[in-house]
Amino acid sequence: MTDTLPDPADLSRLDWAKGGGLLPAIVQHALTGEVLMLGYMNADALVTTQRTGHVTFFSRSKQRLWTKGESSGHVLALASLRVDCDGDTLLVGALPHGPTCHTGTSSCFGESVRPALGFLAELDALVAQRHAERPDGSYTTRLFEGGVRRIAQKVGEEGVETALAGVAQGDGELLGEAADLVFHLTVLLRERGLSLADVVDVLAARHTAK
Repeated sequence: MTDTLPDPADLSRLDWAKGGGLLPAIVQHALTGEVLMLGYMNADALVTTQRTGHVTFFSRSKQRLWTKGESSGHVLALASLRVDCDGDTLLVGALPHGPTCHTGTSSCFGESVRPALGFLAELDALVAQRHAERPDGSYTTRLFEGGVRRIAQKVGEEGVETALAGVAQGDGELLGEAADLVFHLTVLLRERGLSLADVVDVLAARHTAK
């Protein structure tokens, strides 16, 4: 069981003594669930993280506060903070600006730790960004500018092509058509002010009701 972090001025719930004034802080990608890194925070690092919005640790080797990305620019933007049931470990949700690891990988644990379905959250976020910014030359921008009817038409076309591939074509073709369908469905949802996360909520509610 976890709870959201208390106000920065009220740290009494946290057990600093067990780790000699330091708490392990597991950093997780706020969208995909990928585990990015492990660091340690003292009380000052925690308060600084909340105040600045950039994940900050206490460096045990440098013996000072260290904001991730202070040299590289690859900061971790704070999205959430949670405490475990014993009050001695932090779970930090963050949005990485660039690779997290100094080796250039997205995670300090390698490239294969992102949950397989986690990319859907990145896709959803990218489509939302395209909807807001409408960059020139983007296919997604053209879809949004075509309006909801055109987007819905594309979803219908991709749905039919996916069904046909399922009946008459190989796995590669089916997967390709299914990918096209999921992408265009994501665009349609965003045009209606919805997201894939809303679809997941409906599925989860149905599962719970059974």
